[in-house]
Amino acid sequence: MTIDLSLALGHTFTPRPFSYTARDAALYALSIGAADDPLDEAALRYVYEFHRQGQQVFPTFAATFLFAVFDQLLNVPGLKFNPVMLLHGEQYLEVKRPLPLNATLTQHAHISQIYDKGKGALVIIDISSRDPEGAEIAFNQASMFIRGLGGFGGERGPSGDSAQPPDRAPDAVYTAKTAPNQALFYRLTGSDPNPLHADPQVGRMAGFERPILHGLCTFGFAARAVVKTFANDDATRFHSIKARFARHVFPGETILTEMWQASETEIIFQSKVAERDEMVLTNASVTLKPQAT
Repeated sequence: MTIDLSLALGHTFTPRPFSYTARDAALYALSIGAADDPLDEAALRYVYEFHRQGQQVFPTFAATFLFAVFDQLLNVPGLKFNPVMLLHGEQYLEVKRPLPLNATLTQHAHISQIYDKGKGALVIIDISSRDPEGAEIAFNQASMFIRGLGGFGGERGPSGDSAQPPDRAPDAVYTAKTAPNQALFYRLTGSDPNPLHADPQVGRMAGFERPILHGLCTFGFAARAVVKTFANDDATRFHSIKARFARHVFPGETILTEMWQASETEIIFQSKVAERDEMVLTNASVTLKPQAT
């Protein structure tokens, strides 16, 4: 395991397309628990193509686009590591405009920062999703922590302690029960085919009693809680989300998302597993667009 900043920092990945249809978008919405009540008219927009107001793509679907280029991280010059040591630490997503129902978007990615965290290296990857005309539709920033690769003398970077909940009771709490097969359902969206989320034997080898839920699936559950609670389930008001992946979720567990309204457009949140009372998403917030008057 070695790192050479002169080669790895700023490395540009080969651009790759990510194509999807309205059906893929609906499957994604179902995989993060949308329309768990099939009589919920607002949530039905994310999964039903004949909805009277038209189908909407739930915005965190854009977080799955990054997997079109992520395999290239294993072949970055100057960055040699065991993929078992790789953890998805944080995620930021900004949606520039409502996601189209059907699209082929090209993913342009590069390594924007590499920080020395002592026990590991934090590799920041910026991913821009662009339409055929070159307009940016969405922007992802993925923070990947590589254990055992620290101590190379680089900058430590920011502390990342923003978006802390205020010292008061949350303004709202949203409860969502995941299904025992939630991870198997989510992986059909094409994001993160890691067997850790499907194979019980691999789960045990990684130190878990069973396969764990994708962090980005929990990310989607939390975003849905905020949009439903503070934006009347109108995905067009979503602007951005950021979160740190603190702990894992086992499929079948209950996710409690606690939310504080910091301003008209900023919602600070944290998510925890009810059954174990453990935080799973921290340092987290959603920015909404102002409500139209």
